[in-house]
Amino acid sequence: MKIIIDAMGGDYAPQAPVEASVIAVKEEGVSIILVGKRREIEEELAKYDYPRDRIEIVNADYVISNHEEPAKAVRRRKDASIVVAANMLKNGEGDALLSMGSTGALLAAGLLIVGRIKGVLRPALATLLPSAKGPKMLIDAGANTNCKAENLVQFAVMGSIYMSNVLSIKNPTVGLISNGEEEGKGDELTRVTHPKLAEAPINFIGNIEGRDVMEGNADVMTCDGFVGNVVLKTVEGMGAVVGREIKDIFKKNIFTKIGALLTMSGINSFKKMMDYREYGGAPLLGTQMPVIKGHGSSDTKAVVSAIRQARKFVDTKIIEKIQANISTE
Repeated sequence: MKIIIDAMGGDYAPQAPVEASVIAVKEEGVSIILVGKRREIEEELAKYDYPRDRIEIVNADYVISNHEEPAKAVRRRKDASIVVAANMLKNGEGDALLSMGSTGALLAAGLLIVGRIKGVLRPALATLLPSAKGPKMLIDAGANTNCKAENLVQFAVMGSIYMSNVLSIKNPTVGLISNGEEEGKGDELTRVTHPKLAEAPINFIGNIEGRDVMEGNADVMTCDGFVGNVVLKTVEGMGAVVGREIKDIFKKNIFTKIGALLTMSGINSFKKMMDYREYGGAPLLGTQMPVIKGHGSSDTKAVVSAIRQARKFVDTKIIEKIQANISTE
């Protein structure tokens, strides 16, 4: 299996993608194509001992920034690392694509270059969030801010397929994010979507509220990308604040430091649960080949997790299963 990585994307590029690639070829049984500025990538690779036949470099001199208009940049900058990587994926030169770079650029490349699965109205960004009951999927997490009911139904179907196959959750539950549990609650989109989800081939449990997200009361949480991105950023912010406050409390005096030592096992378990690095990246579900968005601040550990996720994405044949379960009418 060959994973194509945009080596110039993210806050720690190319160091983190390169180091993660060295680890992955040794531990995950994959081959890697690193796309980006050759000289910078070679300088990083020179620091490691690795099987030379398992990591390849493809040069791309331009990096699309978060400040550029994504679709325009993807169309115009054929030498951009994400554009080169997406074209390689489309041409069958690799099995999956991973980037920690501009989310907008990756979404545009996924749609304009890799292309949609026939029948999929809009690909959706699916993020795994920590919860009291393990990782749960939020879909859409920001790719589509204006949606119709049919979009949310497809998001739920694709998310269910992913959770069932990649995380081995049997008959995953699906909740519709709303401002109340009752069927009639929500805006027009959620009210129209609810009965359609009830008829879909999924395990729909009804509306869920914001408090249900961290409780983990649904395996798949479907919503439009505007709501999803607000939820995602809220959870990320909450995790950062809680972690910082707990650290400050335990550093307060000698007694709190002793308390920290006594509760260290529980603290470490909580930190692991809240650590996005444990969950890999966010798959873009609905494209013709596997595309995964890694967190912009991904360090080596996070990139390794994302590579592992890409391998599972390919191994479990998610694309074929979505094709078989999405209506093309």
